[in-house]
Amino acid sequence: QVQLVESGGGLVQAGGSLRLSCAASGRTFSNYAMAWFRQAPGKEREFVAAINTNGGRRSHDDSVKGRFTISRDNAKNTVYLQMNNLKPEDTAVYYCAADYKVSGLFDITTPRTADEYDYWGQGTQVTVSS
Repeated sequence: QVQLVESGGGLVQAGGSLRLSCAASGRTFSNYAMAWFRQAPGKEREFVAAINTNGGRRSHDDSVKGRFTISRDNAKNTVYLQMNNLKPEDTAVYYCAADYKVSGLFDITTPRTADEYDYWGQGTQVTVSS
């Protein structure tokens, strides 16, 4: 089992920034690709960004490219999402997710679909006011 705990959400004005963190515990963090998804009220959960096990490869959805950056610190068992130039349409609950990779640090994939992820955090609310 992997436990994921998100933090860093809050209320911010449009154009502002937030940094989300997701702390993992329970298994070897570096064996997991990590991702951020979000879900707005009345909408389906959608992919935001993913990072491979060693942090060398990243993938961002087009809607956040150039504004959001995913990163990870395997020594701290933590994945981050730096969010800049926030827009009202970024308002959602943000979830981090972990996908076990048997190849560990040699894996280069950054999965973008929710079904590929094995573990999920409880979510953190991000609200962007106009």
